[in-house]
Amino acid sequence: MNKVKISLLIFVFSVSLFSQQKENTASVFEIKNPNYAISPYTGMTKQHWRDAALYLLDGAFSYIHTLDDPMKFPKQEGKSYPKEESQVPTEKLEGLCRTLFIASPLLKENPSLVINNIKVGDYYRYQIGKLTDPASPSYIAPRSQNGGPSQKLVEFGALAVSLLTNPEVLWKPLPKNQKDALAKIMLSYGDGPTVDSNWKFFNIFVLSFFKEQGYTVNEKLLVEYLEKSLKNYTGNGWYNDSPAYDYYSMWAFQMYGTIWSEFFGKAHYPEIVAKFTRNFNDLKDNYPNLFSKNGEMIMWGRSISYRTGAIVPFPLMGFQNDPNTNYGWMRRISSGVIKQFLTHPDFMKDNVPTLGFYGAFEPSVQVYSCRGSVYWMGKAFLGLLVPDDNPFWNAKENNGDWDIFKKDKVYNKYQGDSHILITDYPNIGASEVRAWCNEKVKNDWQKFRSTENYNKLSYNSAFPWQADGENGEVAMNYVIKNKNGAWEAFRLYTFKKFENGIYYRDVVLETDENIQFNLADIPLANGILRVDKNNSDKTIAMRLGHYALPELDKEIVTSTKKVNGFDVTIIDNGKYQLAMIPILGWEKTEVVKAKGLHPESNESSVIDVRSTSAPKKSNIYATLMLWKQSNKKFTNKELSPVSKIMDLGDGTFSVTIEGEPEKKIQF
Repeated sequence: MNKVKISLLIFVFSVSLFSQQKENTASVFEIKNPNYAISPYTGMTKQHWRDAALYLLDGAFSYIHTLDDPMKFPKQEGKSYPKEESQVPTEKLEGLCRTLFIASPLLKENPSLVINNIKVGDYYRYQIGKLTDPASPSYIAPRSQNGGPSQKLVEFGALAVSLLTNPEVLWKPLPKNQKDALAKIMLSYGDGPTVDSNWKFFNIFVLSFFKEQGYTVNEKLLVEYLEKSLKNYTGNGWYNDSPAYDYYSMWAFQMYGTIWSEFFGKAHYPEIVAKFTRNFNDLKDNYPNLFSKNGEMIMWGRSISYRTGAIVPFPLMGFQNDPNTNYGWMRRISSGVIKQFLTHPDFMKDNVPTLGFYGAFEPSVQVYSCRGSVYWMGKAFLGLLVPDDNPFWNAKENNGDWDIFKKDKVYNKYQGDSHILITDYPNIGASEVRAWCNEKVKNDWQKFRSTENYNKLSYNSAFPWQADGENGEVAMNYVIKNKNGAWEAFRLYTFKKFENGIYYRDVVLETDENIQFNLADIPLANGILRVDKNNSDKTIAMRLGHYALPELDKEIVTSTKKVNGFDVTIIDNGKYQLAMIPILGWEKTEVVKAKGLHPESNESSVIDVRSTSAPKKSNIYATLMLWKQSNKKFTNKELSPVSKIMDLGDGTFSVTIEGEPEKKIQF
């Protein structure tokens, strides 16, 4: 009898384990029947994009059993909202309007789409109608007469994008009383105040859609917001989002400008469309280089959980049908980013994408996000609006510039007035960005523009940023022991110039303006040479961290050696190895282990250098921060690319780098 019981328990456990494994496998997006003839790198075609969209919607609709069920998902522990019951209607509005970015293009192709036994078109029309019903818990009241901009404006702007691009399915079947009620509510927000950022487009889309449907709208305000949006443009494809530069230039300004132009502007405001089009064309020369050779995006800036939204300009290039556009590269990048996230085992939890980068990562979450906010990533699938016969879908995948980049070289693209530097490293196929950060913690009430989302010295596709720790753990930044005895990261940067392959910035410590540095970044074939000048008038304890490595399948291995008289410290996680070599100024090198600070693993390590700097001591700190794939050993030559650094006086330094002309650093 006992043997029977034991056998039964083993059987039950085995079935349970098998079911769990099957469930975990099913939770990761699979590319079925990949087409390597047209897409030799990713295997993905337009059908696979549809499959990816359905994969995301299947998860969302696992919470929908009747038409009355809202798009409300399990809250992720941490700072995200809702924190109180009054925020729940807005939370549900986010889930509804943002999942519609994914559903609407699919419904445009297949109005009879069914998911989880729910007719998807019926569901969204029913829920849109409920927004106008005062008796419904989903009801959204019109903006009060003196009400300011709010999250409701954001979501109604998103809803207007879907209504404008697919009125046949989402608008025309609605009864007239619902249409009129919806117009009254949405226009109360659209014909009103906004935030001087990408938010102006939310008003623009609401006003544009209802004008298209014959309603009287405030056209003067519409044109005013369009012109003001164009004034945010600073060249080379980049819009300033008051005050930051980040992916909002692309998944907001460039995407909105293109969709608005294609579905409304061309028929009504061709002169404004021409300006948006010129700005859109500018991004083709540099934005693709922000992605790695494998089509991976860099973890950088706020709202990073929107992830795939960053690729939306690439498929929208298809509307131009421009023979000079490398559509095969644009799709290779785009499909690569979709795979980067949807095939990652930590991406989904509870059938919903996490708030984070790969898995949940609290340091990257903003207070304005709820769980449904992640579906802003669905903007990528607005690319499905591009016709099947378009070259974006039919050009053969290629690696674009990466196919012409030469080994042992580094490639910089400087973006003019935005001061963005994009760097590509062919030896590991990684991309990197340096950009704006100048926000004080005391002024940053939402706590994101002063944080690690922006304040790193650089951001790299191969090495997602690690959060700073309370004990001075730091990656790709300086931390200074401030007058309160706490480790404080640099964040108040002022760009100076990009010249002769050197990116110059000045920086001051927020809590003590007498702690000042001049910074010079020199990207090299296998990493970065930093030559930084400490101008502080007092003794300071400081640390500088390399990029961090997550612990993956095995423990991170540390090794040390001497090369040409310099101490070299290397860490290796089985995928990449990082080397740190202090050249001038530093007193000590150490490997710091961290827990809960890295987006890819709970355990991580970073190499840092440290010093206690006195005003009378040498104030130049030179550091090599190198990298390589883990299965290839660093040669001594690779670990010593700098043969000489000389002080020429007057703030000028001569740097001799192997195989390159002499560089002069002029602070």
